[in-house]
Amino acid sequence: MRRFLISPGLLVVGSLLAGGTAAAGAGPPVCQTGCVTTIAPPVAGTPFGITSGSRGSVWFSLSPGGGPAALGRVDQRGAITTYTVPTANAGVGWLTVDPSGAIWFAERFAGKIGRITPNGATTEFLLPTATAGPQGIVLGPDGNLYVSEQGANAIARLNPATGQATDFRVPTPNSTTQSGALGPDGAIWFVERSAAKVGRMTLEGSFTEYPLAPGAFPNRIVAGPDGALWFTELRAGKLGRITTEGALTEFPISGGPVGITVGKDGQLYVVLSNAGAVDRVNLEGQVTGHWELPGAVLPLLITTGFGLDIWVTNTFGGTLYRVTPYAVGR
Repeated sequence: MRRFLISPGLLVVGSLLAGGTAAAGAGPPVCQTGCVTTIAPPVAGTPFGITSGSRGSVWFSLSPGGGPAALGRVDQRGAITTYTVPTANAGVGWLTVDPSGAIWFAERFAGKIGRITPNGATTEFLLPTATAGPQGIVLGPDGNLYVSEQGANAIARLNPATGQATDFRVPTPNSTTQSGALGPDGAIWFVERSAAKVGRMTLEGSFTEYPLAPGAFPNRIVAGPDGALWFTELRAGKLGRITTEGALTEFPISGGPVGITVGKDGQLYVVLSNAGAVDRVNLEGQVTGHWELPGAVLPLLITTGFGLDIWVTNTFGGTLYRVTPYAVGR
């Protein structure tokens, strides 16, 4: 375990190039300057997954160049602690947090799911298929974890108490199963990138698939505050909204939408991977804010952070970004 403190000299501050303007009394004041901070992890490598943790922390996965895979934790003071993952060349990717504050992480190259407690104790669980290629992790209401498996073309159900895992095969072959979210209907929702579909699986393993336009290449999906599921369509340049009954609405969004999260202000924040930026989008599909990410090279995943802040992984740029949409969010 290694612990570091971010000093002001290690931060590169960008600015808000275009942002939403709040009407008087409609919300907190928007950030005007110094709204994007670039943070270099203490270990050089490739940051990928990111999630908010307990006590205002932010966790990220890191595949260092020539070194073991690691997880990083940023606390509210800006101190970064890194933890080495037990399995070599694990390819740590997606992350999620459970109610105890533990972080679950996907070991994409090892066919495993890992769990790390806030004090750094790590446990690993094998998935049924060695080449599962685990991606998104969803905590189910039954206490199990549901993992989208790109390599196995399946959704795995993992019992964290026993370590037992069961695969449920996605009906469409070679669908490139990705991402995942718990819907308000209690089902697991996910995207099928190669098949251009949105999928739904009950906790018993029954599937429903909803087709998109060919070549849409959906990437990430989240449960919105409006009771619908929202997802990005990278190649179609759209933001999709689907109800639990399957009604689909799509909104144009340029710049290569990939990562998506729900901010604490109830709006959606979308990573524009090709444009190297983040857009804020309201529930009517309107862009209400835009932040350029200085030096971005394929930014991918996004999460909420301290206060109203938003965090992004600059995957091939080797950095993290903290976006401060509001002046009160620091």
